[in-house]
Amino acid sequence: MLSLVLPKGSLEKATLDLFDAADLTVRRASDRDYHASIDDPRIERVRFLRPQEIPTYVERGLFDLGITGRDLITEAGAKVVSLGELQYSKVTSNPARIVLAVQQDAPWETVADLPEGIRISTEYPELTRRFLEERGAKAVIIRSFGATEAKVPDIVDAIVDLTETGSSLRKNGLRILDTLLTSYTELITNAAAYADADRRGAMDDIMLILRGVIRARGTVLLKLNVAAEKLEAVTAMLPALSSPTVTALANAGMNAVETVVPKRGVNTLIPALKAAGAHDILEIPISKIVE
Repeated sequence: MLSLVLPKGSLEKATLDLFDAADLTVRRASDRDYHASIDDPRIERVRFLRPQEIPTYVERGLFDLGITGRDLITEAGAKVVSLGELQYSKVTSNPARIVLAVQQDAPWETVADLPEGIRISTEYPELTRRFLEERGAKAVIIRSFGATEAKVPDIVDAIVDLTETGSSLRKNGLRILDTLLTSYTELITNAAAYADADRRGAMDDIMLILRGVIRARGTVLLKLNVAAEKLEAVTAMLPALSSPTVTALANAGMNAVETVVPKRGVNTLIPALKAAGAHDILEIPISKIVE
């Protein structure tokens, strides 16, 4: 039913891991193959392309559905429909930022301070041009094809680049002057596909599953038994999505409790629960959480 295009390159592994965890495993002959398939009746065709190309091809209807970044959608000026953010990425779950960065000892503190004719290297020339025009800044924009942060100061005066943690910028002696855009990865479609009720329903289903996987990451299900007189003390220790589920057991005076908790810290939580009177404690992995 749906044609799907996935990003080739730095986001590829994280995307494949996400789809695999969602039981939408992408199958192809080799890592270099641009054609793939997913054993799901809603997905008819799968291709891999550079993420920079995906917004334009989805906009033109060559694919119903695609995954790419808001930064690339904005750079391309593509008129696509976003089905929502998928908060996963190459390094962290934090959003990527498109930033204007200059040398640590540069005299400029704001965009307004930039001198006319300043040289800026970037892989986002259109986004940069629009940003500077809106602020009345005049610069020479030089398209970059990688290693952008290494070009200051001997080739250019400043850069506009993508960063998640800022560590590469700091390593190269740069500091952030301003943020042009905050960008998550998004699932996008086009107006024609979105208007088709069957395709839209299938796309909504896929989005629901992918988000369920992302929401479940870093969490586990804890199940335990506890005597009634110790129930309040035990449940007070438990975080939950809403509140712990408590069920009376056939054995009088005993309760079963279950709740979703962050996996980080569970190794200190379990002994504390045991000490408070819980027993038969189970820690269970969670693959999806659907609200």
